[in-house]
Amino acid sequence: MAYYNEMHDAGGSVRPHYRRYAEWLETTSPERIARKRAEADLAFRRVGITFAVYGEEAGKERLIPFDIIPRIIPAAEWSDMAAGLRQRVKALNCFLHDIYHDQEILKAGHVPAEQVLNNGQYRPEMQGVDVPGQIYAHIAGVDVVRAGAGEFYVLEDNLRVPSGVSYMIEDRKMMMRLFPELFARHKVAPVQHYPDLLLDNLRAVAPVGVSDPTCVVLTPGAYNSAYFEHTFLAQQMGVELVEGRDLFVKDDTVWMRTTQGPKRVDVIYRRVDDDFLDPEAFRADSMLGVPGLLRAYKAGRVTLANAIGTGVADDKSIYPYVPEMIRFYLGEEPILNNVPTYMCRKPEDLKYVLAHLPELVVKEVHGAGGYGMLVGPAATRDEIEHFRQLLLAKPEGYIAQPTLALSNCPTFVESGVAPRHLDLRPFVLSGKGIHMVPGGLTRVALREGSLVVNSSQGGGTKDTWVLED
Repeated sequence: MAYYNEMHDAGGSVRPHYRRYAEWLETTSPERIARKRAEADLAFRRVGITFAVYGEEAGKERLIPFDIIPRIIPAAEWSDMAAGLRQRVKALNCFLHDIYHDQEILKAGHVPAEQVLNNGQYRPEMQGVDVPGQIYAHIAGVDVVRAGAGEFYVLEDNLRVPSGVSYMIEDRKMMMRLFPELFARHKVAPVQHYPDLLLDNLRAVAPVGVSDPTCVVLTPGAYNSAYFEHTFLAQQMGVELVEGRDLFVKDDTVWMRTTQGPKRVDVIYRRVDDDFLDPEAFRADSMLGVPGLLRAYKAGRVTLANAIGTGVADDKSIYPYVPEMIRFYLGEEPILNNVPTYMCRKPEDLKYVLAHLPELVVKEVHGAGGYGMLVGPAATRDEIEHFRQLLLAKPEGYIAQPTLALSNCPTFVESGVAPRHLDLRPFVLSGKGIHMVPGGLTRVALREGSLVVNSSQGGGTKDTWVLED
């Protein structure tokens, strides 16, 4: 299979936007590179940038490997991608407002009603609830891949509690600290202002009548795999990091316990899943949420970012309909394409998938983090047969896609510099407008031949440079 290389063209020549970096790399001694890589590891360990990797015997926490060869994107390419991301997130917010109100897209038959209304992520409690600015997904992490001859495709939309933005910011800080001369050579668009953008965004969606909102970050606690990010963002925005026990609801208003007495909370950037947010409304056994939070939310006394019930729009069974949403709500053709997708609940799609399992990627519709999936070309005969039985038993629980020839980029690995597959997660903020910092988090599959870039599956990260010239 031929792969698009981000740095070199098919003839092996360095692409124009990588030339200055390639010249620097060629003239930099391997000893200096090795020294700087060790320095980066030590600094990340000191800061505590770790990630929980489940199922590993070596320890619960480990560093997310950081690669010092950046992923570089030319300005024009980013401009096109950003336009496609804005369009997509706008349509997804329209869809979420619609399904919790008039359900026009369901009535028109463009999305099957049962796919939405019977979806585990659909929250009937949100039906008819008006949210500020009709925005449900205030923070979206959209996974974009490059495949084939270099076209971009959206692999999935993450609208519940998308993570990874702290690694984007820390990767940039690390590159600027290790290699300041590179930033003198290149006009790289900044990303460090993301926390300011995020805070402006959260303040812009405060409840009606609140002019100076109090914002907080709600975390499940120190044992969550993304806890570093929760503390990082709260600190960078200058807002309180709270757990459920720090908040209470009185008179349909959310209050925070402080040493000076209760303080009203207007906007909650929550990193807690729907099920655990309010033990009165959802899981009664949740120790992470705030009793009565849904009541305060429905009364319009607090804004939640992201809104309750956004998960239905990033479910893999809804993903195939996003291009149709763009046409229906915006009257436009999608700028960014979806990956062709087989919906295994459809008999003809299931028949095709069962006949071509060794060639396809099969995913659970509610799966995340690279778990619950089959990568056909890399799977054993037993794994393929196991998935065949899963598909026959519950076809509606799965989708399948062609195995994409994900682009690759030179990466430092144990054997030296070698190509490794990658994706990109830009973070799209919706408030008074739709904003994003240029680039995003580039995740790289460090295992040779692997197409799974998730940190939970042993992936690493790279700094992402969008050039301004």
